[in-house]
Amino acid sequence: MNDLSLLGIGFLVGLFGASIGVPMILGFAQLFGLYVTIRERECLVFVLFGKVIGSIEEPGLHFPVTLLGWRAFIVRFFGKVHRVDMRLDQSYLRSQAVNSEEGAPMGIGVWYEMYVSDPVAFLFRNTDPRGSLGANVSNAAVRCLSNLPLEAMMVDRHRMSMTVRNDVSPKSQEWGYRLGSVYIRKVHFRDVGMIRQIEEKVVNRLRQVTSAIRQDGANQVNVITSTAERQAAVAFAQARALRPRIVGEALREIGRDPEIGNALFQMLETQGLLDSGADIIMVPANRTLQSDLLAADPLKARAVVPPPPVPGSGS
Repeated sequence: MNDLSLLGIGFLVGLFGASIGVPMILGFAQLFGLYVTIRERECLVFVLFGKVIGSIEEPGLHFPVTLLGWRAFIVRFFGKVHRVDMRLDQSYLRSQAVNSEEGAPMGIGVWYEMYVSDPVAFLFRNTDPRGSLGANVSNAAVRCLSNLPLEAMMVDRHRMSMTVRNDVSPKSQEWGYRLGSVYIRKVHFRDVGMIRQIEEKVVNRLRQVTSAIRQDGANQVNVITSTAERQAAVAFAQARALRPRIVGEALREIGRDPEIGNALFQMLETQGLLDSGADIIMVPANRTLQSDLLAADPLKARAVVPPPPVPGSGS
């Protein structure tokens, strides 16, 4: 065989060993308990013949032989290895039925966190620790938060959260399932009729507040308007009071010169006549007005003028 054939065979053998041989060897090593890998917030509990013989919580690569001895080689054949998830978990209980001190049917939503604190107790103290913890939180919420004043339920949620947590925590620690933070997220009314009544009261109250705001605004506008009108009336009254004085002072200055005064009054009189629109009769100088008026009347003119002389008479 030439070098190229040997190179190809070596490549195939290496590929087989890397893809199949190494995983098989590692799988057999884990099967016989030669090593185990632990992730963050995880724990392995080893049970042999119905008895817990050890547990590993530290993340990383571990060799069970150093902890369990010869039992590490048979624990997977005659026992069981439990992998427990110890990460933080959370849940939410919706609308837990409680009654206020006033008798109002209320619903409370409880959000809480939990995590495994004792893996052995978690596995063997309670068959359903998660369900038991949820039931305890629900019972504690109903038992501890009932008959509270309605105002306290709507406002003081921190105190209610601490009450529920303090009531549930001691019992949950016995199961190795510790309760973390508890928070009352929602408090609501469960009676539809009561909700409708509250909505109507809120709407009526909003209408009252809106009308009061509008009335107050109208009153303020009226006050501002009346104040402005009063100030304007005062200003106009002052102006009207000042006008005669200003005119009087001007006339007094004009009256100091008789020619200017006469010319001014004649001009004002003429302007008044022109503005009145009356008929103006012009009378020539050195003539009496009465004779001119009689001459202008046709009837009276015939009576005054003598008849013409008759021909052939002596006159």
